[in-house]
Amino acid sequence: MPPVFAHGRLRLYLLKLLDEAPRHGYEVIRLLEERFQGLYAPSAGTVYPRLAKLESEGLVTYATEGGRKVYSITEAGRAELADRGGELADLELEIRDSVSELAAEIRADVSGAAGDLRRELRAAASASATQVEDEGWKAAKEELRKAKAEWKEQARRAKDESRRAREEAQQARRQAKEAQERAREEVQRIAGQLQEQFAKSGGVLGSLAGAWLGGSTATPSSASAPSAPSSDAAPAPDPDWARDVPATGDPARDLDRLLDRFRDDIRDAARDRGVTAAQLSQARAHLAAAASRIATDLDPRG
Repeated sequence: MPPVFAHGRLRLYLLKLLDEAPRHGYEVIRLLEERFQGLYAPSAGTVYPRLAKLESEGLVTYATEGGRKVYSITEAGRAELADRGGELADLELEIRDSVSELAAEIRADVSGAAGDLRRELRAAASASATQVEDEGWKAAKEELRKAKAEWKEQARRAKDESRRAREEAQQARRQAKEAQERAREEVQRIAGQLQEQFAKSGGVLGSLAGAWLGGSTATPSSASAPSAPSSDAAPAPDPDWARDVPATGDPARDLDRLLDRFRDDIRDAARDRGVTAAQLSQARAHLAAAASRIATDLDPRG
């Protein structure tokens, strides 16, 4: 039988189960058996050593309740789980595939046992062709019928679970990609608002936002001196901003990189030009609006 979990994947799935709720070891084993439709249940010798290793690495902790250890995920464990979000979606698919493979093996075993039973029944029928069919013969036929029915039901359940898992994983990937694009657009939009707002006063952050978007070339000396409001419209956000940031294939990690670029650009410009208290207050308001808007876009319920 092929392994149910590839190397390191059981560790990841244990973090997922503990992120859902604190659990003791026996409950973890029972949940894994339920996720596999009763076709697979890990032994205590498989689960408890991995929980102990996660605890030694600071990814989980435990408290003793009623003489049993109840494990909980730590912030470090949640950070690793978030960092491996794409791998977790793939793992869900692998679990459904494992259910299908286990069901196929059961189907093969049932088919082989049914074939052996049919041969034995034919031999018995040939040896006693002149005898009246007795209750034992009827019981054997009933067992064969039940075995066939059970095999069909297990095969149907495995097929349905595999199909649902693929659909859910595909939907999760689409949502993650859409959230990443919305976040990119929102960062550009908020940056444009910052530039437009501060350009009206000719302040340092006005030139800062313009430099970040490639729309202003003001020097530190010119930024520190008041200037007359310009009648020109604020430059539009650069559509190619951060296009040089390579994609990793993990939307959550790509979003972190975009936010790092945004922070670094603003920080560098502020360090070079300086920031006044009034400009800081305006920047805080715009960044709060940006954070709220991006968080709303990333909410799957939205």
